[in-house]
Amino acid sequence: MEFTILRTSVDAAIAVVTISRPQALNALNSRFFEEMDYYITSIQNSSEIRALIITGDGKAFVAGADIAEMVSMTPEEGRAFSAKGQAVFNRFGQLPFPVIAAINGFALGGGMELAMACDFRIASSNAKFGQPEVNLGLIPGYAGTQRLPRLTNLADALYLLTTAEVIDATTALQMRLVQKITEPENLLPEALRLAGQIASKGPLAVKLVKQVTRQGLESTYSEGEKLEQTHFGDSFGNEGREGMLAFLEKRKPNW
Repeated sequence: MEFTILRTSVDAAIAVVTISRPQALNALNSRFFEEMDYYITSIQNSSEIRALIITGDGKAFVAGADIAEMVSMTPEEGRAFSAKGQAVFNRFGQLPFPVIAAINGFALGGGMELAMACDFRIASSNAKFGQPEVNLGLIPGYAGTQRLPRLTNLADALYLLTTAEVIDATTALQMRLVQKITEPENLLPEALRLAGQIASKGPLAVKLVKQVTRQGLESTYSEGEKLEQTHFGDSFGNEGREGMLAFLEKRKPNW
């Protein structure tokens, strides 16, 4: 597929995807979901990539979904548009490596939902967050009502969802929506630094940490414990042994 919205690159085991529709503040449309779905398929089994960064071009990460496309949709078409977005965003959690949102500006509506679908978020100090759908008589369609209370809490989620208030990066950090704030010029370098830090670890261990943690969140505590036990034991039979030997021999592990 020839991309018209996404710009992609891979360097030193780190993939970077830039959403580039700056004239529309990177608003999400059907074409975006087609390109992102295709891109995820192309990298999901890659042995080269160990972390993925998603960011936006210009002054917005993503300022929302494309209202100009949605305004003529029927209820059935709206449900299909929601289902497609949810399916694509869910795939970030299924990738075998962490997905980092580098939020460089407005992350509103579908943009905030995209950021929340990533494994964690780094924000520029000038980033803005919000779920303004109720201003349009709509509700979030890409699992915003489900992810937001899981990342924050019920009260903060309902506050943002019902007031449509736009919050700054500091408030987002206090709500645990983001994990770190940087100055705008340091955003991508810091995201690359963190991605490089992750890429230096045991790739199978990182994959299993993500898998077990995400699956455990949707399971009972005891089920999560058993899942951890299983994969903890499994790691002794593969790269875990190399990692422990490297530690004892005071050398870098050969992953």
